[in-house]
Amino acid sequence: MKRLMVLLAATTALSLGTAAVPAAAKVTLNVVSAGDQNMVDYIKDYLGPMFEKDHPDVSVRAVGTGPGDAGSQKIYEKLQAEKGNASWDIDVAVIHQKAAGQMVKEQLLAAYTKDVATSKLVTLTSAKNALGTDVSGHVIPMFNSQTAIAYNPALVPNPPATYAELEKWAEANPNKFGYNGIKGGMSGVSFVVGWIYANAPDPERLMSGPYDPAVKASWDAAFARLKQFNGKVVLTPGNAGTLDMLSRGEIIMGPVWVDMFYTWMADGKIPPAMKLKLIGPGMPGQPMYYAIPAKAANLKLAEDFIALATSPKVQADGIVKRFNWYPGIDANAVKSQLDDATWKKLFVDVTPQDLAHYGKTFPIAPYFDDILEGYEKKVQ
Repeated sequence: MKRLMVLLAATTALSLGTAAVPAAAKVTLNVVSAGDQNMVDYIKDYLGPMFEKDHPDVSVRAVGTGPGDAGSQKIYEKLQAEKGNASWDIDVAVIHQKAAGQMVKEQLLAAYTKDVATSKLVTLTSAKNALGTDVSGHVIPMFNSQTAIAYNPALVPNPPATYAELEKWAEANPNKFGYNGIKGGMSGVSFVVGWIYANAPDPERLMSGPYDPAVKASWDAAFARLKQFNGKVVLTPGNAGTLDMLSRGEIIMGPVWVDMFYTWMADGKIPPAMKLKLIGPGMPGQPMYYAIPAKAANLKLAEDFIALATSPKVQADGIVKRFNWYPGIDANAVKSQLDDATWKKLFVDVTPQDLAHYGKTFPIAPYFDDILEGYEKKVQ
């Protein structure tokens, strides 16, 4: 309750941002972020002070709206409430894919990326496609979280490179692969979506639309094979459960979030010899976006802030080193800013080329729902 009151108080403060202030007062750049508290702390403790150093007449104010799509929904509702105003309180918004698509459709976001030089360094398809909505020009990824297959190289010297190879491997190595189905964590969901992408007649349609409910009938054979596959693998209790079973040797291969994998490794929770493989034709990941509301009071400052936040140096130090996330811009542009140890940790198993070719977005919402429903009816 205390945290909720703090967030409400902060949001209320934003609504009062147009009150009269002394002429000599600093300009306040309001940066509002969905996501966990670490997202707000990153802006408040790292990005904000860095930006203020180069802009001594600016004060960066960081406000959090909470984790998940619900946090982005609060930002959406705030912008909706201000539609009739000449200028809006939020200057920079950090949002999820679902909300970004909705905001673009309703013309709540500025088409700003043409004026930010670092937008030319973005290679992620999710910078253009947010669960089926064209968001080109309106967002730059803050980071990209990616799933991949973790494995023990001492026991799997030649890991499968594709879903088809993995299917054969599981047949020959029963109960050595584990994932959490679609319950308890998104690493399992990502694996299932990747399975459908690997076996669907037109996977690009699932990611970009248009939606046709008849398409799901073409997945029946893929679900039947996935049910057989599940009979030869271990269903883990969740994202952490997969990592925990890998660390204890109960399984020797399974899908994980890359940032979570390296955080566990840094904390000594999984053996340092464990490795990752992003298998073809690809597995989904999720970005968070930097966006600027259509009537932001400080548009140019907001663009400058995002340019700093997506610069190779900040992406290296802030995104890669602090959080083990993949950068929102092309990793090759970040390489020169990273020491060899960090690069070899994060980009050798899963290379920038792997990310460009095999890092997929999740499907548009109705296909996503159909995949989850199909799994529950035909696989579980």
